[in-house]
Amino acid sequence: MKQVASLQYGVIFKKAFSQIDVFKAFVKDITGIDLKIDKVETEKSFEQRIGNVRVEFDLYAEDLENRVIVEIQHQNGSDYYDRFLHYHCVALLEQAANYRNYKPDLTVYTIVVLTSADKHKTDIATIDFDPKDRYGKSLGEIKHKVIYLAVKYVDENTPEIYREWLSAINESLSEQIEETNYHRPELQTVINSIAKNLVSPEDKYAMIDEYNFESDKKEKFEEGIKKGEKAKALAIAKNLLVAMNNTQIADMTGLTIEAVAELRNNAQ
Repeated sequence: MKQVASLQYGVIFKKAFSQIDVFKAFVKDITGIDLKIDKVETEKSFEQRIGNVRVEFDLYAEDLENRVIVEIQHQNGSDYYDRFLHYHCVALLEQAANYRNYKPDLTVYTIVVLTSADKHKTDIATIDFDPKDRYGKSLGEIKHKVIYLAVKYVDENTPEIYREWLSAINESLSEQIEETNYHRPELQTVINSIAKNLVSPEDKYAMIDEYNFESDKKEKFEEGIKKGEKAKALAIAKNLLVAMNNTQIADMTGLTIEAVAELRNNAQ
């Protein structure tokens, strides 16, 4: 059992999957494309902003021989579907030469790896942009795809070619991996590269910073829910002021007797 840094952290994910052999092997298993690349860019962005949101790709590579762009996005949190559809569209729109030619030179594949929970609880989901006729047959005009991979929901029914990758990522979340369970040399490269004893002080700092950011975001989200629940309870209590006493209203709404009393005083 090897002690590793969790792949839930963007800095660790990028460190592992920006290795060219790893990136190529992962992309081939997920998309079937045998990339011809000599570099993988991290935190890639375009000089000219498209829309009002700054887009930064975690991992990005262009294969001019196969005429494809592949971007891998790592996500640990919500806004999973819409956010990366937007990123995908930016990679398409950035290629638009002019109003006379809307066809991108390069096909774009976006692979999104989710390391947190998802309400749909599905391991693999795909957006296929190709038009279909009314019988569901693809026309073969548009090859761009977005592929969502949720590692927490891998099971025995997950296609084998995906399962080893997703299982390894998921196992890393506990900060230890039984490396003998994985046979692909590229996965062994991933496991060795994220070994805890190889994590640099800079990477540790980035992990702490990311953890604090996600914790703060979660806390604000939960606080928003609580505020919404309290506002709803106050609205219900206000409608009950005539029919019930303060104790009864407090029991029904979950508000304190003091809060109900204040509400009654303000209503008079």
